[in-house]
Amino acid sequence: MSTTTSWKTADPVHLEVRDLHLAFGANKVLRGVDLDIPSGQSVCVIGPSGSGKSTLLRTVNRLIEPDSGEVLLDGENTLTWNPDQLRRQVGMVFQQFNLFPHKTVLQNITLALRKLKGLSADEANEVALGQLDIVGLRDKAGRRPGNLSGGQQQRVAIARALAMSPRAMLFDEVTSALDPELVKGILALLADLAAQGMTMVVVTHEMGFARRVAGKVAFMDGGVVVEAGPPEQIFDSPAGPRLQQFLSQVL
Repeated sequence: MSTTTSWKTADPVHLEVRDLHLAFGANKVLRGVDLDIPSGQSVCVIGPSGSGKSTLLRTVNRLIEPDSGEVLLDGENTLTWNPDQLRRQVGMVFQQFNLFPHKTVLQNITLALRKLKGLSADEANEVALGQLDIVGLRDKAGRRPGNLSGGQQQRVAIARALAMSPRAMLFDEVTSALDPELVKGILALLADLAAQGMTMVVVTHEMGFARRVAGKVAFMDGGVVVEAGPPEQIFDSPAGPRLQQFLSQVL
């Protein structure tokens, strides 16, 4: 798998979440989330199941609309934008790949390029094949997702998001559906992105990756960010009992 600076075709952006609230009926999932992701920095979000991590990412990308709060890109509140305008700038990769099974790998990548970016078929194909080169899957361009391994499908999903030249990327537990031997390749891909200065929010249960790659680690519990700081602070000197208990269970 090769790396190339063609990933960085857009300037990274400062992403900030302020006092984000979301409830499903009586169930308050986000209770005033604050999170600051400086331009070009990777922030890993950790925490127990049900703490609101995945919902936070979906809210940032407008797949779910929050009840209140702000999501800022370079100081502009994106909740006033058309969601498509936001998704041209903020890419997202999911745990379950979310590829279209009836379309080829190439078609999965070119669809958004044509619909959202207005590229011609030839232009979209050129961009898509370039991204498949990066993730080592150009030879699978004509295959359907069902003929690929889980790790290959996840790499296609990442290539699809990066083809849009996003200014920030959201990754939601992108290794948790993969066999252990496939995890390393996906984490290496994310580490390459981080090293190239992509603004990233990575929800993960891979604590070694968070310690090694993140500029900042945020611990969520009960719908709020309880503690946030450099990896060494979070992992070596956790301040509160909730983080201490969580780390004792996962490390």
